[in-house]
Amino acid sequence: MNRTTLAITLAAAVGFSGGAFAQAKEQFVPANFYWVGPYAPGGSGIAGGMIDYFKMINARDGGVNGVKFTWEKCETEYNNARGVECYERSKKHPPTGATLIHPLSTGITYSLIEKGTADKIPIVSVGYGRTDAADGRVFPYIFPMITTYWSQNTAKIKFMGMKAGGMDKLKGKKIVNLYHDSAYGKETIPVLDAQAKIYGFQVTHLAVPHPGNEQQAQWLQIRQIRPDWVILRGWGVMNPTALKSAQRAGYPREQIIGVWWSGAEEDVIPAGDAAKGYIAAGFNVSGSNYAVVKDIEKHVYAKGNGEMNDKSRVGSIYYNRGVVFGIVTVEAVRKAQERYGKGKSMTGEQVRWGLENLDLNEGYLKKLGATGFMQPLKLSCMDHEGGGQVKFQQWDGTKWNVITDWIASDQSLVRPMIEASAAQYAKEKGITLRDCSKEK
Repeated sequence: MNRTTLAITLAAAVGFSGGAFAQAKEQFVPANFYWVGPYAPGGSGIAGGMIDYFKMINARDGGVNGVKFTWEKCETEYNNARGVECYERSKKHPPTGATLIHPLSTGITYSLIEKGTADKIPIVSVGYGRTDAADGRVFPYIFPMITTYWSQNTAKIKFMGMKAGGMDKLKGKKIVNLYHDSAYGKETIPVLDAQAKIYGFQVTHLAVPHPGNEQQAQWLQIRQIRPDWVILRGWGVMNPTALKSAQRAGYPREQIIGVWWSGAEEDVIPAGDAAKGYIAAGFNVSGSNYAVVKDIEKHVYAKGNGEMNDKSRVGSIYYNRGVVFGIVTVEAVRKAQERYGKGKSMTGEQVRWGLENLDLNEGYLKKLGATGFMQPLKLSCMDHEGGGQVKFQQWDGTKWNVITDWIASDQSLVRPMIEASAAQYAKEKGITLRDCSKEK
């Protein structure tokens, strides 16, 4: 807990009035992540990037129009029940309750959909979560932002088509979907099956039990299937284990394409030579040669206030992804203040409006020092994804090299699937769709 958050908590304990909190000029964002266990490399890197971005905004700008960010860490262990506990602990935190929640887990996201909606707290799942929540008419408080798993998967198939010499050349190809046996891992099965019918390839789904360090049986099946491509939907220890297993099985890493949760330094370095040539999708890049990262180094690390014990991780894929989390959080608050009052602490309901009206175009990204760091992003009542593009990168044994420009997802396939799935959810839950034409 940082000092400012501790002060707020103590103030609550001794019964300060709501009016006193309103004068606090603070914006509380829960840091409900995981720093221990088999998924710690991703959780700690992303948490560090987001918190460091908040520290930089506080130090450089004095917050957003004088409102400084505060946070409190809560260890979820990538466990659904713990994630819900952390949510309940943080949702009423002063001065205005939780600004929004970054669950950093598809399973936790699913567990919080009804809770966040009832409590009017945005559940923001940047690059993960329930894909059909991109339909904001049904899911007003759920934001699978930047690019969803279904969008990413269509970009992967496009990439394979490019490599094959055309999408028609995918007919008869074999693809194995090696996935983490969790809500996260299963999320792309429907869109992969739909694409298999469209393009005529064969897809085999192979589950890997948590945490993923036992894969001998799955790679034996892969050797028997002899697929043209393997899609790796891993997390944490599952990723280097898969790459080592592929090497032992004699499967070329150049024909493995990972999800962005399988495409960071922490996923490949432990695999050593077995990772060389491996390809992964991404919605942000690595590197510290960006103005936004340099500002963090200047205003946070140069003052000995950095979150990362290992400073070499600053500028890594997961760390930079945490900075992206920080950017969308800060800018949603800034946007909300434009409507509800500059210099005021925003409620979750107000920040929901800020998210739905977020427009991070190229010019705005340049202003943030994030040109080329992330893709432009524009959300709306109808569209809680807002981006959808994917880049591909390849590990050369020492660093990631970007090997494509942004590849657009196939929204002609994805959006109708999103709306059909969301409509079914609305029917099951008795939800009346919002009229987005009335949302201003």
